[in-house]
Amino acid sequence: MKNKELNEITINDTKSIYPCSGIDDDLLLFDKVEDMPFPNEPRRVRCILLALCVRGKAKYKVNTIEHEVHENDIIIINEGQVTDDYLISRDFKGIGMLISSEFFKEIIKDVHELSSLFIFSRKHPVCTLSKEEAENIIDYFRILKNKVEDESHHFRKETVRSLLTTMIYDVSNVIYNLQHYNDKKQTRAEHIFTDFIYLLEQNFKKERKVSWYAQQLCISPKYLSETIKQISHHTPNEWIDNYVSLEIRVLLKNSTKSIKEIAQELHFPNQSFLGKYFKEQVGISPSAYRKA
Repeated sequence: MKNKELNEITINDTKSIYPCSGIDDDLLLFDKVEDMPFPNEPRRVRCILLALCVRGKAKYKVNTIEHEVHENDIIIINEGQVTDDYLISRDFKGIGMLISSEFFKEIIKDVHELSSLFIFSRKHPVCTLSKEEAENIIDYFRILKNKVEDESHHFRKETVRSLLTTMIYDVSNVIYNLQHYNDKKQTRAEHIFTDFIYLLEQNFKKERKVSWYAQQLCISPKYLSETIKQISHHTPNEWIDNYVSLEIRVLLKNSTKSIKEIAQELHFPNQSFLGKYFKEQVGISPSAYRKA
């Protein structure tokens, strides 16, 4: 039997088959999750899924592990995870959103604790909210939907980003409480992944070799690569490139620094080297990206 690549769940594909509010390929909002066309085969998620069960119950699998969802439960499915076997009750009602990995990383970029909490949620994709916490999420959703649909608002995307950031802080508080009161300890692989992400966030501007991170963690580069790939479905180099290219995009769009100054800040040998690197990662030159 030949190996078959898993189909994927992406924002672009989802909005082409399901009418919903959104912003470009960064965010989609669903006010009736129960009406979504759930796939009947395993799919790898290529974005972040946040959903809230408002009524009823549901079952689904994440990376082959079954989870049950009840009223006031929030569901978090991270980028790279595989979902399957969806089953919802007749009275199920829910709201949800898909957030692109890039948009999500922009939001949590400077807050190490948030990224660590969402790493924890990979193994704990269902969290139970209090009635008040669930009502807060519903309120956030309604405001977000209104802002997303207000295309005349000049700062529409920036406003949505700010609202989404605040909502994610509230969701992260729930994960924080679960993490600190959960009796299960991290596996060694999860611990290494968490430590790697922390090191990366602190050092990606000047350290981009897998061997350097392996040395700091007192393990071999091969073991680090195998572990990170196992936990996150991405290699250490892909994580490094993602952080570096995102930082370049942020600086190009949100600062007046020249490309030469950005190259110096991120410890590239020269401007030309940064330009070549950025084009390989993003597909266009830094100057073209800044003008876009």
